[in-house]
Amino acid sequence: MASISLLEASITILCFLIFHHLLFKKPHDRYLRNWPVLGMLPGLLSVVHRIYDFSVEVLEKIDLTFPFKGPWFVGMDILVTVDPADIHHILSSNFSSYTKGADFKEVFYAFGEMIFTSDGELWKNQRRAAQFMLNHQRFQKLSMGATRGKLEDALVPLFNHFSEKEMVVDLQDVFQRFTFDTTFLLVTGFDPKSLSIEMPEVEYAKALDDLGEGIFYRHIIPKFLWKLQKWIGIGTEKRMAKANATFDRVSAKYISAKRKEVRSQGVESEDLLTSHIKLDTTKYELLNPSDDKYLRDTILAFNIAGRDTMASALSWFFWLLSENPRVVTKIRQEIINNNLPRTGRKGHENLDKLTYLQGALYESMRLYPPVPFQRKSPIKPDLLPSGHKVDANSMIIIYLYALGRMRTVWGEDALEFKPERWISQNGGLRHEPSFKFLSFNAGPRTCPGKQLALTLMKAVAVEILQNFDIKVIKGQKIEPDPGLILYMKHGLRVTITKRFSD
Repeated sequence: MASISLLEASITILCFLIFHHLLFKKPHDRYLRNWPVLGMLPGLLSVVHRIYDFSVEVLEKIDLTFPFKGPWFVGMDILVTVDPADIHHILSSNFSSYTKGADFKEVFYAFGEMIFTSDGELWKNQRRAAQFMLNHQRFQKLSMGATRGKLEDALVPLFNHFSEKEMVVDLQDVFQRFTFDTTFLLVTGFDPKSLSIEMPEVEYAKALDDLGEGIFYRHIIPKFLWKLQKWIGIGTEKRMAKANATFDRVSAKYISAKRKEVRSQGVESEDLLTSHIKLDTTKYELLNPSDDKYLRDTILAFNIAGRDTMASALSWFFWLLSENPRVVTKIRQEIINNNLPRTGRKGHENLDKLTYLQGALYESMRLYPPVPFQRKSPIKPDLLPSGHKVDANSMIIIYLYALGRMRTVWGEDALEFKPERWISQNGGLRHEPSFKFLSFNAGPRTCPGKQLALTLMKAVAVEILQNFDIKVIKGQKIEPDPGLILYMKHGLRVTITKRFSD
């Protein structure tokens, strides 16, 4: 992610210099002191580079829920929680009383009216349509074919090339390209082919990165500052505007081409854009497939959901495997025990038998959730199970990154990578409540593409672990990059060696 803008950096440095000599000596108090006028913002800005780990320290110290006080009159007061009882109350038992919030659409304006930003009846229509399309037999067939094709025709040849040339490669970048190509193909029917030896820059993918960066910084600086940036046209706001224009222009090209294809061929629904264009509006009255803006928002929504979350999950997963070779051995043995072929398009029907692999993926996402936080807002005053009162339209942040690391939630070994915690005594997958393991959300908004994502990640893991050894370059700093998606700040540099029969 690009560095923050000059204006944002100046604010951070100014606040730090003014208050540095006044801060308390206690490590938490000095960052969380509620100053007159400025509230806790100086402390937040001084730790934004390590906000995720800092949130773990604070929330564990103060019993899972923390009221953050922002500057006066700017609407930045936030209740931060990782309390499972509060999470269950907000996302499930009292779901109808919590929405995205009054300011959400303004902050996420570039997302438009997509399934992740909408509420009420519009969201219900979008979700029902998405569930129908994702579970459609023809889409399922397209998904497996696209995944296998991208593995065999792009990822494996590329890994062979890296192995032969003994190259150092950024594995995170490779996974971003793989999931972008696969997702874009499933959404639009067109393959952008960003995963190749040349590693070309794709403007749509770059725009996704700029959008995520800009929206994250809208969460940590006062609204009037990012609005000023937007008005002047500088920093992250300028990049977001360019990204938005890219989404409009690129989407328009594919929507036009797809409309012509549907009219000329009259094929059954396969890719998601085709399905939305042919949508039966008598069943989904609030959806308008004749509106190009609606289709543009749909393309963006599914590309964000598919590319970033799976690329993040795979990157952290393979790094954790490099730190825990015993887990690699157990996964490879499980693959052998289930007779999955080393190559070819067959065998993926057995992916659901790989219980230990799924437990390892869950464990990785527990520690490194692809979406590290989510926000909600009550439509009326409410009292949370933890005893905290929340006002109507106030902001609540659920910190998934910290939730997975709370010892009071996961036990004293919460910081350890232990896939075994997901395996029951009879060898099956152990169930954990969604309000405790939140990587696929919880309640009515549980991710409709959960099984699709798990299948794709298992397929990638099996292909790589059967055919290659991944060695992480020593000495590099592995840390999260502050943003909407939990990526590695400096990437993941590795070498790849081809494996032969055991």
